[in-house]
Amino acid sequence: MNTTQLINIALAEYGVQEKTGQPSHPRILQYFKDIGHQWVTTDQTAWCSAFANWVALKAGCQRSGALTARSWLEVGKEISNPALGSIVVYWRERKTSWKGHVGFFIGFSEQKDYIYTLGGNQNNSVCIRPYPTYRLLGFRDIHTS
Repeated sequence: MNTTQLINIALAEYGVQEKTGQPSHPRILQYFKDIGHQWVTTDQTAWCSAFANWVALKAGCQRSGALTARSWLEVGKEISNPALGSIVVYWRERKTSWKGHVGFFIGFSEQKDYIYTLGGNQNNSVCIRPYPTYRLLGFRDIHTS
């Protein structure tokens, strides 16, 4: 599968959003179910990695299978020059914590101080959002075998 197809799969989910204070969004719960985490019953569970795993599954790419963002640092091949659709992993709270965020690389800002990322659980939805470059942990190519 090429990167355009992977990005198209992710973009088709654009706008899926948590339903705070209401029953969980069935589409988000479907991401968990399809990747083998049927035990998740609420969209309040962190779901960025679930979304990345779901997109990778549908695209026939490598995936982590785990619900932690940093699990993606062990998937595919480490790269320094990302292409559209490469995995991008960030730290959250502090670089040494276990917490993170994962999504798909869209591009850099003009000054390269931000990385535009398509992902799930970004402002509680599937969207494209800029993240500061200083939070980058790594880029991964999941198209390799």
